[in-house]
Amino acid sequence: MSFYNSGSGFSNANTGPGAQYNNNAAGPQYNYNYYGSLKRPQDKVHEDYLCLAKLWPTDPRDPHVEKERIELAKGGLLADAYRWVFDNPDFNRWRQQQESRLLWIKGDPGKGKTMLLCGIIDELEQRVIADGGNLAYFFCQATDSRINNATAVLRGLIYLLAHRQPRLLSHLPENTYPSDDAMAWIVLSKVLCKMLEDPNLKVTYLVIDALDECVTDQPQLLKLIAQISSVSARVKWLVSSRNWVQIEKQLAIVAQQSRLSLELNAESVTTAVSTYIRHKVLHLSRLKEYDSTMQTEVHDYLSSNANGTFLWVALVCQVLADPSVQRWQTLKKLRAFPPGLDSLYARMMEQIIQSDDADLCRQILAVSSIVRRPISLQELTTLVEMSDDISDDPQSLEELIGLCGSFLTLRDQTVYFVHQSAKDFLLGNASDKAGNQASQEAFKWVFPSRKEDVDYTIFLRSLKAMCTVLRRDIYSLRTPGFPGNKVQVPNPDPLATVRYSCVYWVDHFCDSVSGTNTKRHDRLQDNGVVYTFLKTKYLYWLEALSLLQVMPVGVVAIRKLESLLGGNDQSHLSKLVWDAYRFALSCKSIIEQAPLQAYISALVFAPSSSLIKRSFRAEEPKWIRTKPAVELDWNACLQTLEGHSGTVYSVAFSPDGQRLASGSWEDTIKIWDPASGSCLQTLKGHSGTVASVAFSPDGQRLASGSGDKTIKIWDPASGSCLQTLEGHSGTVNSMAFSPDGQRLASGLGDDTIKIWDPASGSCLQTLKGHSGYVYSVAFSPDGQRLASGSWDKTIKIWDPASGSYLQTLKGHSGNVYSVAFSPDGQRLTSGSRDETIKIWDPASGSCLQTLKGHSGAVDSVAFSPDGQRLASGSGDKTIKIWDPASGSCLQTLEGHSGTVASVAFSPDGQRLASGSGDKTIKIWNPVSRRTRNPMSRRTRNPVSRRIWDPASKSCLQTLKGHSGTVRSVAFSPDGQRLASGSWDETIKIWDPASGSCLQTLKGYSGTVYSVVFSPDGQRLASGLEDDTIKIWDPASGSCLQTLKGHSGTVYSVAFSPDGQRLASGSEDKTIKIWNPVSRRTWNPVSRRIWDPASKSCLQTLKGHSGTVRSVAFSPDGQRLASGSEDKTIKIWDPASGSCLQTLKGHSGTVRSVAFSPDGQRLASGSEDDTIKIWDPVSGSCLQTIITSTLMTDISFDHTNRYLRTNVGRIKIDTETIESQVILDNPKSHGYGLEQDSSWITCNGQNVLWLPPNYRPSICDLQGRMISIGSVSGLIWFISFSQDI
Repeated sequence: MSFYNSGSGFSNANTGPGAQYNNNAAGPQYNYNYYGSLKRPQDKVHEDYLCLAKLWPTDPRDPHVEKERIELAKGGLLADAYRWVFDNPDFNRWRQQQESRLLWIKGDPGKGKTMLLCGIIDELEQRVIADGGNLAYFFCQATDSRINNATAVLRGLIYLLAHRQPRLLSHLPENTYPSDDAMAWIVLSKVLCKMLEDPNLKVTYLVIDALDECVTDQPQLLKLIAQISSVSARVKWLVSSRNWVQIEKQLAIVAQQSRLSLELNAESVTTAVSTYIRHKVLHLSRLKEYDSTMQTEVHDYLSSNANGTFLWVALVCQVLADPSVQRWQTLKKLRAFPPGLDSLYARMMEQIIQSDDADLCRQILAVSSIVRRPISLQELTTLVEMSDDISDDPQSLEELIGLCGSFLTLRDQTVYFVHQSAKDFLLGNASDKAGNQASQEAFKWVFPSRKEDVDYTIFLRSLKAMCTVLRRDIYSLRTPGFPGNKVQVPNPDPLATVRYSCVYWVDHFCDSVSGTNTKRHDRLQDNGVVYTFLKTKYLYWLEALSLLQVMPVGVVAIRKLESLLGGNDQSHLSKLVWDAYRFALSCKSIIEQAPLQAYISALVFAPSSSLIKRSFRAEEPKWIRTKPAVELDWNACLQTLEGHSGTVYSVAFSPDGQRLASGSWEDTIKIWDPASGSCLQTLKGHSGTVASVAFSPDGQRLASGSGDKTIKIWDPASGSCLQTLEGHSGTVNSMAFSPDGQRLASGLGDDTIKIWDPASGSCLQTLKGHSGYVYSVAFSPDGQRLASGSWDKTIKIWDPASGSYLQTLKGHSGNVYSVAFSPDGQRLTSGSRDETIKIWDPASGSCLQTLKGHSGAVDSVAFSPDGQRLASGSGDKTIKIWDPASGSCLQTLEGHSGTVASVAFSPDGQRLASGSGDKTIKIWNPVSRRTRNPMSRRTRNPVSRRIWDPASKSCLQTLKGHSGTVRSVAFSPDGQRLASGSWDETIKIWDPASGSCLQTLKGYSGTVYSVVFSPDGQRLASGLEDDTIKIWDPASGSCLQTLKGHSGTVYSVAFSPDGQRLASGSEDKTIKIWNPVSRRTWNPVSRRIWDPASKSCLQTLKGHSGTVRSVAFSPDGQRLASGSEDKTIKIWDPASGSCLQTLKGHSGTVRSVAFSPDGQRLASGSEDDTIKIWDPVSGSCLQTIITSTLMTDISFDHTNRYLRTNVGRIKIDTETIESQVILDNPKSHGYGLEQDSSWITCNGQNVLWLPPNYRPSICDLQGRMISIGSVSGLIWFISFSQDI
């Protein structure tokens, strides 16, 4: 029983004059874009709110919640401490005058800026909301990496604005949000600007606290604030910061601004501090039962020494409130605190140094100072050496934080610095010169040798903790395919102590190893801690990263480690790290989807020589009896990107190589992160195939050309469509920006080239001269020439300024699909339908080289940025890398299962992207081992680390299979052999147990669409594209008969139960019944070919009005069923040829029919995604099973209770019934395939994910054995020992 997947991919070269699309502009093709169309209907409000939720994906820092947390941490908001500001003239000028758009509140650390802004926000909240306006705010905090960057600020403001005014949701992106990187800033800044430019925007107040604590991209944030303040009259900004000159300079460009200096308003601030002191002293008096004298002395001391600093008062009162401070000790403790914040910090440091727990406090302060985010108490126990009686006792841990002299505070079991100034003091960056010496002394005490030593300690302790904690299935998911997005964190969380370590251990190690510090390199030796961790815990770490939803971090971390190793190529560690990096790249996607696939799919399909695979052999699933054959070593393909639903016609890298754009058959453009493989954005707007994408040289615009006869120019930051260029009368096959970005050329399906002004959208030139479609255009690097390749088999070189053509290059014998200039402009290359690449001298027009080697049309060509290599993508499904000087082929990259429609080098030439008819993009390492830097990889042992060199052929195991898509597979009756028929015009006979190929049957002139063994297994019949049927001896491989008579492709063949008749269904809408045993072939000695005189065709059955796709005999051979594209099933008397029944009810092509073992029922599978069970006598439909997927071949099992399908066995109703039963999405039993064929399932549950190259175009299930034929031609087998 075989299952054919008709939608499995694009596997044939395009040989007609139509869609061969490619982006072939000169030079690198740049772009970055996140958003599709921003205007969406109101009925998508729910989806918009889901997008809004994505602004805070894993660790929310909702500004509402953050404000409440700050107020709680500071003891609550005291109204009398901030009301003074509402009488301040600077504040009221900003509040009341429309032209005053920015107020900057500035002051030294501890002056109460944050609480002042909290109070202002509360007051504005009442007034602004009452007036129908908007208020959004954000609190920066340098010690928390999640809220100390400009991107986080924008996220917070956008989040609150969208909540305040839901109509602004229309400006939010529809797809995945980028992470906090440079491009995320660009995207979100554009979105904020769009919101603030919205004509329906209400009066809006934007508040940002602690601009000085915006550690990342602060200048960009200040520039954006200044920019918006200068142009938007409906937006008012309120910001606060320390007295920093750089902030003052950035904000100085805002003409209408106000400044409120807390130092210049010292009297008001002092009054506010006095109010705060009274409040705190009253609290202490109640807590400690002070008498009036004590209360007065405490108040007076605080008032005399506070110097207008809230933080100083808060820190002193925190110490006095400590339960360990007795009432009689209060004045002594109090008078020990000097005035001034830095002096206070110095005093607290003295107390810590003199304490009995000084060493433990030192460790805690050191770790807290350099971790990349605030850590929890449980994480602290991992990173700081402490006794078990402390680490296991939460109360003791809290007391430890209290011992750290009020430098640290605890909120929600997470350790924070009380203030950024406290962290600055410990790091030797005191806020004033007077405190600088004390700050430097503190730094020396906290870091007695180097900060790098603490990084190193964190690294070592992280590895030790992970080695102890990490294990397989740490969250007890159990189910192999359990979705990562449904994981619930258990309580207690077994990863709680190592969450920080899992993410940052590599970063701390890299920071600990500076250029002058080589002593740490001992950890990079063979059998060191890193080596041991990777050998024993690597897969557990990847699982943990998936559970923590930070899987891309693992890829980046291992890449950092690999880079750190540098030229240390001979070590086992170096080989292991490189293998771990390739392993993570290859399986990142599936481990993100299903964490436990790290031990299943990732191991099963990893190359056999993978060091990680060998190290974790014991973790491979025991329930897989026979595993598929895999490659010997990692090949040149780094990643496969999936997401498009049709052919990928064009690919292009962004200027920095950090993003990749692709245009596809399904009318969309996708933006990818080529490092992690994540799809960042899908741009929609075209109504036809996106044939080409091109980026402007500055990366600020993206052009896309489409089958809808338009070009769209997008803002790659916001995703908005800036221009739609209309006026074409044919498909836009190719586009190229001029090197200065001032012109855009397009090659069209109307035989012309147009040159546009991409800024205005006006057409500057229409170039005519070709006599066929223009498939490709490319500017020379100096922009003085334009090359075009055409259906008319020529290349023309034009003067784009005047529109005159300078040269016509002839020599190809087929359509020219792609052209590209070399980076120096001295050469021009072209790829053609004639399967060759030519290299030309564009000045003289002479052909310098003709490169041969492809066996299909050359659809795309591209020079590397240094001009030393040339890549070509072809209809033969391969990419070749050439030396353009010598014409020799350096590499052949195999892996796509469809035409390679587009290739593009990354700007650094280290990666090559390819788009294909198989709906995927692949990212390759185009540098062969022999061309890599000899200092870095020259001596590497090829067993463990090798870039595939096709010349040596030493890196791949030969995975036997067909050279074209597999269209049919069938087991022999005894299950000992498997036959496969392919697009490559051959049949192969396999031993499923060993996977070896026993026979290759040749002699066809077309695709083999159907194969079937005779009941005794002695013959094999095949239905062919050449309108014939062949009968074979599967043992010897000889052809016994060729049956002719059909006038169309034969899609289905079936033997009668006694093997004396053969039925065939054809494209000619008929069924023929043959005698497959002629008199002359019955003699086993002569083995003669069919004699036409024997009249092997017994019947021709006519009646269908469409192609016959399936035929099947009843168990007694007295009836024959046929399924057709006319959506009907017919039941015939094969002896007389009369039609007994016509069964109607399907709404799509009937792809499969099968009788039950007792002949009492008939099953039919259709493209309408249903299976119907019929009474073949009465013709009534007994049962309809809605499957939600195409069932290409079905059969009853021997019990008569189940249908065998490609998704597994489906239980059917066996009772006698009078009315039809409808079963929606029934549960499958046993092993099968998931609906999209990307998973093998067991009892309906996903258990084994299939990489793209292993996915079926056809499959056959025999109990617990599955044979799979892929679009790439690969045949592989897998069997299972038990259900799981």
